[in-house]
Amino acid sequence: MNGFAWGDFAVGLAWSAAASLAVMLGTFAVAVRKGVHRIVDVAWGLGFAAVAGVSLLASTGAGDPGRRALVTVLTAVWGLRLAGHIARRGRGHGEDPRYERMLAKARGDRNLYALRMVYLLQGALVWLVSLPVQAAQYVPGPMSGLAWAGTALWAVGMFFEAVGDAQLARFKGDPASKGRIMDRGLWRYTRHPNYFGDFCVWWGLFLIVCESPAAAAVSVLSPLVMSLLLTKGSGKRLLEQHMAERAGYAEYASRTSGFFPLPPRR
Repeated sequence: MNGFAWGDFAVGLAWSAAASLAVMLGTFAVAVRKGVHRIVDVAWGLGFAAVAGVSLLASTGAGDPGRRALVTVLTAVWGLRLAGHIARRGRGHGEDPRYERMLAKARGDRNLYALRMVYLLQGALVWLVSLPVQAAQYVPGPMSGLAWAGTALWAVGMFFEAVGDAQLARFKGDPASKGRIMDRGLWRYTRHPNYFGDFCVWWGLFLIVCESPAAAAVSVLSPLVMSLLLTKGSGKRLLEQHMAERAGYAEYASRTSGFFPLPPRR
């Protein structure tokens, strides 16, 4: 189909799975030594960067060089920025309450339970969600307007995610903000600029491979899964459950879009 190298792609899938697993197992070893499993959130971004790099190496000589370099750089920039942000945010803190609640359900060894239910699951998700990055390495032919549209959508996502995270970090770092709800900057237009940014990043990366019907078909599950995770899974839904009891949050939610940026409602 359109020159897509299915055999080489299958081999690349194996290498990327090994890269994702190696990142998660290495992080697990560090977490057990430190006694804190929240660092697995740092490994989420690192896993994508590792998969992008390994996919590039495994596909040497295949696909269009420009597209291969582009998706690798875009993915690495996104993943490393996210990992660095989460690492800074969690510095000096103990275990994440989410993991405390999860580990409280463990029967037997808590670390082995975390390995099965957190690390291996996240490793599998990294491999699945990164399918556009992996498939892009084998798409032949030069990039068209569709690929550049995907790059522009990725840039919009990076802007919302990075700026939204920075604005929230400054807000939390200001003693005058204690007890208040963040409703400034991008947070005035959407309750989740960072999640909306992730959404744009992964649909953008998907568009870059859509010039090949074969690559698009094998990759479309990635942005769909990420969209579900962000809106119905561990993203927006869980955070809003946690925030629902905060004073002023109901009023903020009533005037602010739940996901896509929109002017505030009166």
